[in-house]
Amino acid sequence: MRITSTRAVLPFSLSALVLAFSASAAEGSRWQQPSAGYSQSVHGGVGLLQVPTARMAPEGNISINYSDNQEYRFWSVSAQLFPWLESTVRYTDVRTRLYSDSPGFSGDQTLKDKGIDVKFRLWQETALLPQVSLGFRDFGGTGFFESEYLMLSKQAGPLDFHLGIGWGYLGTAGNTDNPFCELRDSFCKRPRGFSGQGGKIDYDRFFKGPASLIGGVEYQTPWQPLRIKLEYEGNNYSLDRAGLLEQDSRWNFGAVYQWRDFDFNVNYQRGNTFGFGVSYAANLHEASMFKVKAAPRVVPAQPKVASFAEVERNILLNDLLYEGGFLVKSSALDNGVLTIYGNQMSYRDHEEAVERIGRILAAELPADISSYKIVNLGGQLPMLETVVDAADFKAVARNENIGASFTSTYVRQDVSEQTLAEYKPIYNKGFYTNLEMFWIQTFGSPEEFYMYQGGVILGAGYSFNQNFSVHGASKVTVLENFDKFNFKVDALDTPLPRVRTYVREYVTRSKITMDTLFGNWQDRLAPNLYGQLYGGYLETMFGGVGGEVIYRPVDKNWAVGFDLNYVRQRSYENDWDFFDYKVLTGHANIYWKPEFLTDSQLTFNIGRFLAKDVGVNVDFAKRFRSGIVLGAYAAVTDASSADYGEGSFTKGFYISIPFDLFSITPALGRGKLPWIPISRDGGQMLNRPSMLYNLTEQRSPFFD
Repeated sequence: MRITSTRAVLPFSLSALVLAFSASAAEGSRWQQPSAGYSQSVHGGVGLLQVPTARMAPEGNISINYSDNQEYRFWSVSAQLFPWLESTVRYTDVRTRLYSDSPGFSGDQTLKDKGIDVKFRLWQETALLPQVSLGFRDFGGTGFFESEYLMLSKQAGPLDFHLGIGWGYLGTAGNTDNPFCELRDSFCKRPRGFSGQGGKIDYDRFFKGPASLIGGVEYQTPWQPLRIKLEYEGNNYSLDRAGLLEQDSRWNFGAVYQWRDFDFNVNYQRGNTFGFGVSYAANLHEASMFKVKAAPRVVPAQPKVASFAEVERNILLNDLLYEGGFLVKSSALDNGVLTIYGNQMSYRDHEEAVERIGRILAAELPADISSYKIVNLGGQLPMLETVVDAADFKAVARNENIGASFTSTYVRQDVSEQTLAEYKPIYNKGFYTNLEMFWIQTFGSPEEFYMYQGGVILGAGYSFNQNFSVHGASKVTVLENFDKFNFKVDALDTPLPRVRTYVREYVTRSKITMDTLFGNWQDRLAPNLYGQLYGGYLETMFGGVGGEVIYRPVDKNWAVGFDLNYVRQRSYENDWDFFDYKVLTGHANIYWKPEFLTDSQLTFNIGRFLAKDVGVNVDFAKRFRSGIVLGAYAAVTDASSADYGEGSFTKGFYISIPFDLFSITPALGRGKLPWIPISRDGGQMLNRPSMLYNLTEQRSPFFD
């Protein structure tokens, strides 16, 4: 079952993302144009047509591609995560084959397959030496187009030459000897089939079997939008999933026309087949939206008032909210130090938020206040203390210290004991409501390639104090095509408990369902240490009790936490009942931002999963300057690939987009668009309704 889901303020889809990016550009967003010559290949990823090259797109580039010919249609997304790493995910539609032999199962839908590619730059081009890259195409799963290649690229004026060697799909013609055969006989023959239940990386096939020389040239015509491609490929099409394809020539040629952020291409392949395609490219580093916001407050040379008693406090509070995005919950004044406690409601950039708040305070407060303490709350708990030196801040604001920055005027630190003692919020209990939109989607289902369910989640709760609250939410489906599901019961015979594979039953039971209903207690346990307890209906499929602690120092590149949960499986027949299945699940959670990978985070969740399998889930996330995050994860446990079923192990990808990129006013929050190729029962974690890592994000920001 291929189910992905997201809950956010906006229902994102791939098409909506493209439209939003285009709208952003029209409203003033800045997009780094893709460099000429770095167009996409048929399969996705920078290349010629069938042949990849050693070239890389500029860091942060993302390209959404569609390619079509007589036998295949390719949908792909290629992202340049680092200057030296390109990654591509792809869906292939095999037009000559059906999804299955059973019309009742999949109708007349054609066969679909997913693939993942990576390419590593080993050497950057110099005046004398070519660029060198090593790549792996379709290296996991059923391996329709599984290949390895080593490519060299060298530019000479308007010509870009490419030469290399390919194995697997790129090398079936065998027009040269496999150099690894000279090292060991086992490299002379390539194993057939795939290991496990698909989805595994078959290292034992790498660089084995026939090899072929591949290459070509790309010509930049005097007319800048047009480029011409000519290639010699190493595939003889004898092993294609579409069947034995006729090949009259191994020379392919095509043309690419660039218009704004789009590439349109036509090509002629195998001496007998026409093809075409289109790509949309943008740079994730440079995405931004034109903003309508108040100008930063000017700090006058002389204070407006002589004492704090003269300050118009209601006006100050309104200014802090509407100009600084800071909703004040409490305040204290002691020995010339003003402390304000509150929630940042608008600005996800901490530096901009502090500057705006500091300017307002510097303009409105008397000279005898020597420092400002800005205490950011997570929910109602003090999370972060920013101590601003008033004199230094005013000097920078008035341009008296040439070259000095606002960041030199304050320090970020853990909340001090004195600050905690002075925190006395006036409003810490009462009712609250919230509204979210949700979007569940599935790619590659047998009934329909793309299926969806969307609607709203209506939430409400009551806070008894700053630590304890109860919360409930109902899911209301507004639009969907999940009624096309033909078979709700997963027929796979597996010894693993069915913790996720009843998903069709859960998502199709009713238009209105109770999503969650739980109580939650949270508190600061010690310096840098936070904890919580929760119990109730915790997610769509499970309810129970649990707890979590996290140790997260301010502005460190690491954090560590633990969670432990005793849960029972909820019934998909109604909102209130439970099935008999129970499990004790929990993990040690390690969060690490390695210095050698810029703007990246690794998360390790080590422990026991919902199906009682034990192992580790590894999540890698890359953040771009715009705030967009691309991520991938995989869970490897003691459940065998045979027990797990199709896909062999849990894995998935996601893109997280700040709402600030879709708003003309500053905004917080994110939308998450995930892609889970196959979702089964092994390696599945509890979807806890509250996570301390999210609550403490502002202590050492990554996503914001």
